[in-house]
Formats: sequence, C-alpha cells, structure tokens
Amino acid sequence: MNIPFFRPNIDAAEIDSVVRCLKTGWVTTGPLTKQFERDFAVYVGSPYAVAVNSATAALHIALEAVGLKRGEHVLVPTMTFAATAEVVRYFDAVPVLVDCRESDFNLDVGDALRKVEGLSEAGKSVRAIIPVHYGGQVCDMAGVLRLASQYGLRVVEDAAHCCPAEYRDGQTSPWKKVGSESDVACYSFYANKCITTGEGGMACTQSAEIADRMRMMSLHGISRDAWKRFTSDGSWYYEILAPGFKYNLTDIASALGVEQLKRADAFRSARAQVAEWYADYLSDVEELGLPSGSPDRLHSWHLYVVRVLAGRAKASRNLVIEELKRNGIGTSVHWMPLHLHPYYRENFGYKPEDFPVASRLFPELISLPIYPDLRREQVQFVCNVLKKAVCDQ
Repeated sequence: MNIPFFRPNIDAAEIDSVVRCLKTGWVTTGPLTKQFERDFAVYVGSPYAVAVNSATAALHIALEAVGLKRGEHVLVPTMTFAATAEVVRYFDAVPVLVDCRESDFNLDVGDALRKVEGLSEAGKSVRAIIPVHYGGQVCDMAGVLRLASQYGLRVVEDAAHCCPAEYRDGQTSPWKKVGSESDVACYSFYANKCITTGEGGMACTQSAEIADRMRMMSLHGISRDAWKRFTSDGSWYYEILAPGFKYNLTDIASALGVEQLKRADAFRSARAQVAEWYADYLSDVEELGLPSGSPDRLHSWHLYVVRVLAGRAKASRNLVIEELKRNGIGTSVHWMPLHLHPYYRENFGYKPEDFPVASRLFPELISLPIYPDLRREQVQFVCNVLKKAVCDQ
C-alpha cells in the first residue's frame, strides 16, 4: 500500500465554490472572506473572527493587539512548532520555554509557574502565555487561566489543531469552546489541518477592541476595510494608523474554507473513528505508548502520536520510521522540542536537561497517518508493519 501521512478531503462543492469565486473576478479579500469570518465565528462560538493568511500571522497580530513590547517575556511550550515562539521574536521579545506533561504532551503549568516566579523575582516583565493544544487535545486551561490571573498575563491560544475542540473543568461543568476564556485563539487552515484553505488562519476573540486592532494590523494598518474601497458603498479615502502587515486572506482561499467548515464535524468524527481503529489494533502492544482521550475533552484528533517506548521496543523510533517508509507509509514527528534546535540553544542557552520530560519523550514520538479518507484496512496495514517493527527486530 501507499499511505501518505496526510491527504486533504476536497469534494465537488469546494471545487465549485472556488470556480464560482474565480468567475466573479474578485479573487483577493472580499465578500467570501467576510462570510468565512462570520461562519467561523459562529462555529467556534466567538463574537469576532479575523481571517489571515496563516496561523503564524494570527499569532503575530494577536500578540501585537495585547501589547507585547521589546524585551518583554512570553511563556511558550517547548513542545511546539517553530511559529509559536518565532512570533515572539518578531517583537524582539523573549520566548521563555516551558516543559510538557508526559500524559498529553501539553504545557506543564507547574513548570510555567516556576518560570514566571523566577522572572518576577528578577524584575522581568512577563506579558503573555501561549498554550498549545497538542494534536487537538485541549491543555490544562484552568491551570493556564489561574496562572494568567495571578500574574496579569494575556492568554493567546495556539489552537492550530483545534477545529473543533472543546473542554470542561469536570463532568458536572458546562462544555467550553477553545478561545472562550482567553484573549485570542489562533487557528490554522494549512493543507494538513482539520479543515484547509491551502494556506490560511483565523484569529478569534471575545473583545471588540482586540478584533478591531487585529483587523487593522492585518492589512497595512489602514483605517478601514481596504476591500470596501472598490465596492459601491466604499470610498477611496483611507488613513494609515499604524505600520501594519500584509496578512489578509484571499476570497479564493475563503471559497474553499466556507465549504470545508460545513464538513468540520464530519471530518472530526471520521478522524475519531480512525483513532479508535488504531487503539483496537495497538492496545495490546506493550512496546508502544498510545494517546488517549478524556471525558472532559472533545479531542479534534488532528494528530495520532504514538511512543516507541525506550527499553521495551526492539528498534529505535528512527528505525521504526524507516521501516514504515519502506512499506509505503508516511509519518512525521511532532515535534523536535524548540530547546533542541540550534537557534534556541545558541541564543538562549537552553540545554536538554532544562526540559527533562520533553527531552525524554522526543526520541520516542511518531505521528501516524490520520485523516478522514483513511480506510480501516489501511489502518490495519499500518499497525501490522508498526507492530512487526517494534516487536520482532
């Protein structure tokens, strides 16, 4: 079999939507992007949504809107993609890396508390915390919010994997949408995300003031929606209020997004079914550590990450990946922790022992294929190859 790591599900409705957009002649930011913003805001339960060309852009304008300044500090999990920390560096601010929990690979609030206490004692300004919901499993938001309240931090969620994801504080508590308690939640529509616009992102907030600032900064700091200048109710006149960015999402991308969003729940259900198949086939393999859900979390199942357990498996993670590749199975690793990358080692002096959990987990992680079109026989094939690799070598 040839099983790619990911394959987007694009159907006739999405193709027709993009073609209709092209025929209108309006291909950059316009009415379809505004529709996508409205639809997405309703879907995630947010009053305001600002469409941009990537989740990285969303994180950038979110930090700008909450007032991040040069030299200030931002708490960032080390177990994340480059974008979560690099946007902090755009401000010449300092990303303070935080270790992860072994249970779900999400940010360890206890380690975050130790970091912010040390910075506060040293008189350092800590502006924000960026929790990442690893693979679509919502992190300890109650702990994040307590920490933020105690130290006056702004909360910007990296929700790139969370379309959809929900959480509650206990089985008797109400369900909450990602972003409902933070300053901003930032979503990704990259090609391999839960829904896709090819490239794209969304910044959602409960604050009209933050939304207005993000919208303005997403397109050159212009004082009004630029696309309206070319409509019957628009005007040629505008003012530049701040040195903004060129982050707007096109109507071509939004034409795809509007239709993909209609199927987001069906996509999640299909991924959850794939996760169940993996659990069925792998639950008795002692050489592997499997991800698990929680009764207090609606997991998006953007990723299905297994651990090749050191000391139990007959082969290392890297050899297992090579064996899967030889059998036509695509995989990935999420992620090499930021503190192990040369930039953060050399510029901030981070060492592996500073983050014992992430450093220990990284050599064990493999992300297996998970997407709506994956069939049961394909999952079984992946599992058979994986079991042979970890048990028989």
